[in-house]
Formats: sequence, C-alpha cells, structure tokens
Amino acid sequence: MPENLSSRPTITYAEEKISGVYSKLLEREVNVNLLLPPQYSDSGKKYPLLLLNDGQDMEGLQLKSTIEKLVADGIIEEIIVVGVVAGDRMQEYGVAAQKDYLKRGSRAKAYARYITTELLPYLIYKYPINPSASAHTLAGCSMGGLSALDIVWNAPKLFQKVGAFSGSFWWRKRDSKSPFFSEKRDRIMHLQIRDGKKKLGLQFWFQTGTLDEKSDRNKNGVIDSIDDTLDLITELTKKGYRPFHDIQYHEVKDGKHNLETWAQVMPEFLKWAFGKT
Repeated sequence: MPENLSSRPTITYAEEKISGVYSKLLEREVNVNLLLPPQYSDSGKKYPLLLLNDGQDMEGLQLKSTIEKLVADGIIEEIIVVGVVAGDRMQEYGVAAQKDYLKRGSRAKAYARYITTELLPYLIYKYPINPSASAHTLAGCSMGGLSALDIVWNAPKLFQKVGAFSGSFWWRKRDSKSPFFSEKRDRIMHLQIRDGKKKLGLQFWFQTGTLDEKSDRNKNGVIDSIDDTLDLITELTKKGYRPFHDIQYHEVKDGKHNLETWAQVMPEFLKWAFGKT
C-alpha cells in the first residue's frame, strides 16, 4: 500500500536570533542564527549541536526544511543548529597558526578563540546542549570549511566531528605561480596535519563537486578542489584515521561551488553526523 503521508508526524523547528553581541576577540558585533527543536526548553533532553560557519547561508542550504524532514522520518536525532553570521571571511576564516601568502586569515586565531572560548560555553550555558565533545559538530562551506577543519583539529576536546563542503584547502603560504611553489611544502592545512599528532575520536566528512572550479595547478586532469581534498585525506590516513570509518568523502558529479550543490548533499552530511543507530 502507498505510504500515508498524512500519518507522518509534523516537526517544526523554531528560528531564533542572537543579534548585536559585541565580541572583544573579534572586535565587532556578532549575529548568530539558531534552529531549535519543538519544546526544546521543556523536553529535559540534552541535544547534539551543529555549529556552522557562514550562518547567513542557512536558508540557502535549506537546513530548516531538511532537518525537519529527517527528524520527522526518524532518520536523525533532534539537534540544535547554530550558525555564526560571517564578518570579514577572508580574514576571520583560514588557519589560525599561519596567514596565507597574501596575509589573509589575519583574524583566524581570534575567530577560533571566539568559537571555543566565547560562543560554545555560552551556548552550553544558555541552551540544553549536550556538553560532550562527541555531540558537537562544526561545519562550513568553502573558506568556512577550511576554518571548521582548523578549529576542530586544534580543539578535539570541544568538537569531534567536522564537515567541509568544497573546503578551501588550497590555502597556501606561497603563490602557486612562484617557481618555488611546492604542493607538499606550501599548503598550510596539509602541513598542519602532517606535522601534528593524531587526535583520538575525530571524524571527518568532506565533499567536493566535479565542477567546483576549473583550475588544475599540476596539470594532472583533476581540478584543484578535488586534488587538495584527496591529498588532505591522504595526510589524515597517514595519521591513522580510517577511510569509510573515520573519514567520509562525497564527490558530486557536476556539483558546483554553490549553495545549491551544498544543499543537495546536506541530507547525507546530517545522516552521517546525527543519524540514528
């Protein structure tokens, strides 16, 4: 018999905003968008947290409707979603330990400290969020994906899952047009993982699209977005993280570097991060 759609439970998430809170670390007012489960304040539950860079894009990512459907279908747990509206993305996102060759990412260290020492403690105090690192996922798209990986890699006691949609893992300390450029020596996130130690409990979800870009630095027939991501996965496997267990990779045929593609794969990411077992 066909499914009786009218019998499916209706789940409606509440939208809330935290506006104009001044951060001394970022030296600016920060706006935050939230998606909250029904009756979250009276349920007695502690919810998993999805924290997002580029919180201004939550609507474009179709997060609310996607989460409502997945929760109603019993596929994922009820979660709390918090999206930080971006400031100067090219300065606040990046790798905290090192600016790129154009001095971008100069505020990445301050942004990482804002997430870990200001925002996360406040959210756990204010909302019924599970305080365990295993219940915290940080995610982002493009530059926000690079930032998310950098923060999680350096704060494994606060976050244990990270999602990067078309992450900007090209981030480098030397112009690729320089005769001295080396993919092995100059990609900053790759170096950080190569030189670091394995952090127990971390899990990684990466997505690329075959039409993310056209650039192919090493002329191997594979676009840089895919090359940079796969090379990063190689560095993680060398640390002992296991593909298909600790690391998931999702390549979208004809996927582009845009909200439409990232919204398309959002259900797969949410099932990975918060799926019921």
